[in-house]
Amino acid sequence: MKKWIMMLCFALIASIIVPQSPANASTNFKDIGDTHRAKAEITFLVEKGFVNGVSNTHFVPSRQVTRAEAAAMLGRSLGLNGTKQNTEFSDVGAGNFASGYIKEMVKKGVISGYPDGTFKPNTVLKRGEMAVLINKAFGFGGTSLSGAATNLMNKGIAQGFPDGTFGTEATIIRADFAVFLARSLNESFRVKPGEVSFSTTMYVNTGSDTLNMRSAPSNSGKVISKLKSGTAVGVGTSSNGWSNIRVNGVVGYVATSYLSTTKPGSVLPSPAPIGGSDLTVILDPGHGKQDSGGIGNGYMEKNVVLNIGLHTKSYFDKTPINVKMTRTSDTFMELRDRAKFASKNNGDIFVSLHTNAFNGTANGQETYYYAKTAATNPNVKQSRALAIYLQNRMMEAWPTLRNRGVNPNNSAGNYAVLRENTVPAALVEMGFIDNSTDIKYIGSEAERKKMGRALFLGTLDYFYNYEGRTDILPYYSTVSGSPAKKLH
Repeated sequence: MKKWIMMLCFALIASIIVPQSPANASTNFKDIGDTHRAKAEITFLVEKGFVNGVSNTHFVPSRQVTRAEAAAMLGRSLGLNGTKQNTEFSDVGAGNFASGYIKEMVKKGVISGYPDGTFKPNTVLKRGEMAVLINKAFGFGGTSLSGAATNLMNKGIAQGFPDGTFGTEATIIRADFAVFLARSLNESFRVKPGEVSFSTTMYVNTGSDTLNMRSAPSNSGKVISKLKSGTAVGVGTSSNGWSNIRVNGVVGYVATSYLSTTKPGSVLPSPAPIGGSDLTVILDPGHGKQDSGGIGNGYMEKNVVLNIGLHTKSYFDKTPINVKMTRTSDTFMELRDRAKFASKNNGDIFVSLHTNAFNGTANGQETYYYAKTAATNPNVKQSRALAIYLQNRMMEAWPTLRNRGVNPNNSAGNYAVLRENTVPAALVEMGFIDNSTDIKYIGSEAERKKMGRALFLGTLDYFYNYEGRTDILPYYSTVSGSPAKKLH
């Protein structure tokens, strides 16, 4: 059985990188639309036969690249002999789809194995390793991680992260590898030194409101345009909560939190609250500004949780329930001040939003509450109930992730936002940002919107089932939802 499973795995991997004949090569991938940031580069590589889709219909741009795949794509682009053959590595036999390219790349000194005699063909490639490989393959000169990265940026082949780093330890995905490889082969794809490339397409997502486009990255910048929700913009750089964008030839700045990677559907104006509500929900997107939180797969926790928090708020905005957020942009608040925020704003519950990180080896969702009755927060039973309802709805939204459960936060972490709060409080860890499985949800705007809906429903479940607030029952209809079962 194991032998057959391995054969199927190798067949699947081979289908990714073995080029089709020119007559059969296809660039009409369903997941690479005309506005995709790497559309031109991927088309160029596929037409040259250097890279192929996972299937005839999907390229899977967000999938990570392995060492074997990188060797094969670079080898083909260099015109090397890819005939399968035995290699010097114990884990790369003649049956490996990339064995020929690996052997030829080793001969040329472009790639090497490990001291134990292995090549580790299925290990995921990191951005720093990619930079060194491309430098060696195309003779750019960089042999160290920093030197190779600097060369690629100076040549307009690669760009760093918004925080000013190259991200040498971040893993490389197929879309990015395609961009770097195409720019190495064809200078017309490169970004000119000092030029901002507005090649990433995103969409304004403000519901029924418009978004101010300003002359400078601050609220004091002059408003030069008002953008409707759904407007496509070209994004250059993003930093400190602001993005440099271009629309119809006009360049300016907008708040990053109001941009999404998918075009929002038609948004109807939120119904005006009738009679108001005595309930107030406190949403706390963790981290912010200088505190990025966890980092993985090209994403920063502070941006992800803010995005989900704003989605959650958008659902509450369709009801009379009051919502207060500890931050609505890339700002920072001390932990104790976040806890005090709830009492200052007469909050009824407090929900802190986070994602996890642990060297890419852990995955799943979990929710915490503080369980010591002698602490500042005496609402242990209420906090536990809130945590359970939130956890259940999170698993409902992203069902294939591991359920790590609801946990009392007494010693592990001992979160101040829970310990020092004065209202029922829970902290959600929605997934591991550095995990290859969890990022499929975390990295998707559509899935983040689902998570916002899940957190909204989880709080309604708490108010309706635990607090007995039947007045909130109609609010489920705003998202075509229904109450969860009451806890026993």
